[in-house]
Amino acid sequence: MDRPLPDLSNLRPAGSKRSSKRDRILGIFLRQEGHLSADDLSDLVHREDPGVGRATVYRTLQWMVDAGIARKVDFGEGRSRFEPSYRHPRHFHLICTNCHRSSEFLSSDVEALMEEIAAARSFATKQAVVQIYGTCEECRTGVKTDTIDGTTTEAVFARDALRIAIATERSGLEFYTRATGLTKDARGRTVFQRLAAEEREHLSTLETRYRELVANDPRLESKPTFLFFKGAASGLFAEGAAKLRDGVDDQQALLIGIKCERGSHKFFKRYGERFEDSEGKRIFLEFADEERAHLDLLIREYRALIERQGRSRPARPAREAAAKRRR
Repeated sequence: MDRPLPDLSNLRPAGSKRSSKRDRILGIFLRQEGHLSADDLSDLVHREDPGVGRATVYRTLQWMVDAGIARKVDFGEGRSRFEPSYRHPRHFHLICTNCHRSSEFLSSDVEALMEEIAAARSFATKQAVVQIYGTCEECRTGVKTDTIDGTTTEAVFARDALRIAIATERSGLEFYTRATGLTKDARGRTVFQRLAAEEREHLSTLETRYRELVANDPRLESKPTFLFFKGAASGLFAEGAAKLRDGVDDQQALLIGIKCERGSHKFFKRYGERFEDSEGKRIFLEFADEERAHLDLLIREYRALIERQGRSRPARPAREAAAKRRR
């Protein structure tokens, strides 16, 4: 299926001269899915415009790589392939050395490690390429399996983004339901009840979106995982909910909630902003906004609780006088 053609003027680097041939090649390239060799693209361009030569296609491909519009990848076939980086989430590849098929994945753990290494050496990273070579399950066992490539990445990305958001809402619902039960302060209990109700509503909305997404492609649920976010897989509030089981006071419950919401907001905002435009990006950023609103509410309530507790305690001289009278 062809991609919708974007406004090419937005992709032209500053100072780059307009070229009708380059724009035509760029438009054809961005409409494709998967990984194209230079010859593949040249053949596609030739079908639409026989007047465009291979040399022009090759130069344009290099220009697209330099401009950040395309990525150059090597799958061990003896030739390079290219994939659009515009409107396509950053990802890595598993490559079978037998059939040369590739399967895409994205991992927060891999990205975090690369960033840590680069930061430790004060290295300014321009592009990161992770390719894992080996033998795919189909070549190893004969059992036909799906791969994640350019034709399926966006839908699988949205599926996995929804799964992570749903897991987070479920763990958040458990946290706020548990916090409601143990909170003694009436106003704080009302805040936790409100957040539990919102989590339940958001969860229902996300589950509906998930059902609608997989209804469009019955095979979508069986496709391999694309997003590997270890900490988020079981829900970002799971650890906080476990801490409540140990027994905490009202202040501690609010502080745990603040920590969970802050971590959740940072997680979804960080990865939502680094993805190219896609449904998965929109899901992450929507969720980041919701978590920010919850965080602000909890911080306000924590401050109000501290203030209420301060007013309810007698002044220190009065407490000391009362203690002397009791003696």
